[in-house]
Amino acid sequence: MEEKIQWLNVKEDVFEIKGLAWFEKEKIFRRLPEKSQFQIPQAVDYLANNTAGAVVRFKTDSQSLWVKVNLQEVVNMMHMPATGHSGVDCYIGEPKKETYCSTAIPVAGSQTYERQLFKFAEKKTRHITLYFPLYNGVNDVLVGIDASAKIARPVRFPVKGKIVVYGTSITQGGCASRPGMAYTNILSRWLGVEFINLGFSGSGKGEPELAHLITMIDDVRCIVLDYQANAGVEGYIATLPTFVRILREKFQNIPLVIISRPAVSGWFFDKKSKNDYMKGYRFQEKFVKELRAKGDKLIFSYCGNKIFAKMWQESTVDGGHPTDLGFMTMAQALYPIIKKWVNKKTFKP
Repeated sequence: MEEKIQWLNVKEDVFEIKGLAWFEKEKIFRRLPEKSQFQIPQAVDYLANNTAGAVVRFKTDSQSLWVKVNLQEVVNMMHMPATGHSGVDCYIGEPKKETYCSTAIPVAGSQTYERQLFKFAEKKTRHITLYFPLYNGVNDVLVGIDASAKIARPVRFPVKGKIVVYGTSITQGGCASRPGMAYTNILSRWLGVEFINLGFSGSGKGEPELAHLITMIDDVRCIVLDYQANAGVEGYIATLPTFVRILREKFQNIPLVIISRPAVSGWFFDKKSKNDYMKGYRFQEKFVKELRAKGDKLIFSYCGNKIFAKMWQESTVDGGHPTDLGFMTMAQALYPIIKKWVNKKTFKP
């Protein structure tokens, strides 16, 4: 006889929501505040409802686990699977030991779906991490456990504070096959620290309002800027100094890593296009060197062209947006850079 399922809303206190910097204040699944004094572009406001980087964490001794998801809309993307833009990933294990278990696959053409994530023979306490959709929003998420099972708050991340990443569609997770494979989520697992994903597809263009919003986030440990691809060369040159200045007004002692655009396949055939983007990188390098010469020793420039190295030809779905292989390659390239600052013991949240 099958045991009955008890359904719990993930907004209940027994669950921990991470990756949404304003969730504790507003209790909504959104990456930016619902209302603020800063006017943001309409496209950014819309994409802020996409839950890229959001996770639910908890412990349970339930032998089975279910999830009910009420999406904000039906999404159809030609170059990204539904599991990536609207699915939910399940990982099992304590921080830095998480192992992929399964993915809740959306129902075609529907805003709602219910899926079983696992059913095990052994009853024991397991640490669960659920990754939210990358290119869709959620109205509600319910977790289903056995009626006789217990549930509790999870083990804390071993590293305090937050890593904030501001960027493009690639940052948001396009085009991972499932949510856990966005590079910010991979790095969060490897480093054992919360990541705030502020990637906005086609819309992260270095607006000063977004810099001001980042300064409102508590307990920031490191900031990564990766938005050159959206801003374009001239836009990048025009916005980067102001964006950094605003961040530095609040975060004087926080490491700031600036990444130029990763390589795209067209550069192999169109040298002019590559040279245009390299112009932006050269500006970035010069800008960072000038700030370091003035005493800012915690600002760093990284050439995005190095991220895929020799793997770029086989790492994307369309010449620019990474596959899972591409995101793993990105994570491997950025891991030693961010790990250096995650391990610093001088951080005081």
